[in-house]
Parts: sequence; C-alpha cells; structure tokens
Amino acid sequence: MTSKLPHSTPLLSTIPNPTLPNEQANKVFIIGLPRTGTTSVSVALLEHGLTVAHQAFTKQAFMLADAVSDAPCFSDYQQLDKLFPNARFVYLDRPLEKWIPSMQMLLGRMLVHLDKQTGRFHPIMKRSFEHCFKIWDVAEPADAEHLRRCYLTHQQQVTEYFAGRDNFISLDISQTGALTQLLAFIGLSSPLPSAKKLDFPLLNIGRNVASWDEYKHPNKVSANASGPERRQFFSYSL
Repeated sequence: MTSKLPHSTPLLSTIPNPTLPNEQANKVFIIGLPRTGTTSVSVALLEHGLTVAHQAFTKQAFMLADAVSDAPCFSDYQQLDKLFPNARFVYLDRPLEKWIPSMQMLLGRMLVHLDKQTGRFHPIMKRSFEHCFKIWDVAEPADAEHLRRCYLTHQQQVTEYFAGRDNFISLDISQTGALTQLLAFIGLSSPLPSAKKLDFPLLNIGRNVASWDEYKHPNKVSANASGPERRQFFSYSL
C-alpha cells in the first residue's frame, strides 16, 4: 500500500491528466475497505484508460485522478459525495471468511506504522484506519470478532447512505461479469483497444501488499501529488 509521507515531486511532464470529460465532476471513488480488491480494481481502470490514485492525500491527487481508491475514500465517502456531487461510488464486497484473515495479515504488518504518535504512515491514512477500525481505541485491532464488526458496520453505513441512489454500485470482484458491470456503471462498457483483458487482475494475493507500488503505468497518480496549493488536503473533518 502506498502510505509513506512524500519525499519528492515528479516533473510536470510526467504527471498524468484526467481523461474523463470533467475533472471536477466525473470522479469514481472506490470505497471498499482494504483487502477487498481495491488494487485489482485500480489496475483494471488504469488498463481501461483512466488516471488512478490508489490512495490520495492531497487535493491535487484528487483533481488529477479520474478514479481514487482505498484511503481516504473508504472512510470519507460522505464528505467526497458533497465535494463531488456528480461522482460515482463503488463499494467492494468480499466474503468475511476470506477478508478477515487477509486483513489480520495486513494489520500485522501495518499497525506499528499506524501508531498515532510514532507511525510513519501519512496522517490521513492513520485517521482513515482509526475511523473504520478503531485501531487506537481497542486492545486487539486485529481480533477476528472486532474486524467482523468493523466490516459489517462499514457495510451497513455505506448501504444506508447510498440507498436508492443511481451513482452507487456494490461489487464482489471475484464474481463473473463484475468488471463488465463496473465498466458499464462508469460509462466504459466498450473496452478501449489498449485494454489487455476483461477479467480483474489478481493482485495482492496471499501476503503480497505492495502490488500497486510494483505496477508501472503512465496514468498512475501519486497519492502525494503537489498542485497550486502544494500538498494541502480538503478542509472537512469526519
């Protein structure tokens, strides 16, 4: 997962530009929790011509990306809905018997870096994890029952918030036809000629948690992209 604080700014000539018609309005936010397939969806959207940020910690990252996934989208979807009223939201569902051990593995690696005072991960990322998983408030954040409650609470809140809305879709990326359904939802029902395949790529399988960093593509947007307001984030609070 891309999570460290920024170190350098890429040359302007290497920064991708949004490809959807209106960079302010036509955003796609992937709001599934970590380990539900956010990396696989992000890579699939890259391969279909969109600019994508897998995590976004600055205003500029949100403006450059057609689609944003992972932190802070899974915690901040209500605030993003107000900032981008024409955006589309994609919730990712995964069977709990597969998600819980995967999330336990991830937290086993990440918790030390999510520490409120000493963790090296970006403050916005730490805030997102605290909001959804209460990592600073419970003795065992990786406890299976605790994670089950966190998942179901998040799922219920998302479902209730978007009830009756046509700019929301829920997907299980392991299901046949899920990618076709997603492309139709965001208006890309006809794959671009450069697309490699219609199936979701299988990334971050097992103990792999760095596939996004390893995947090279010109349309990737840095989570810490700098813009007119440097690396400022939005002023809202949860």
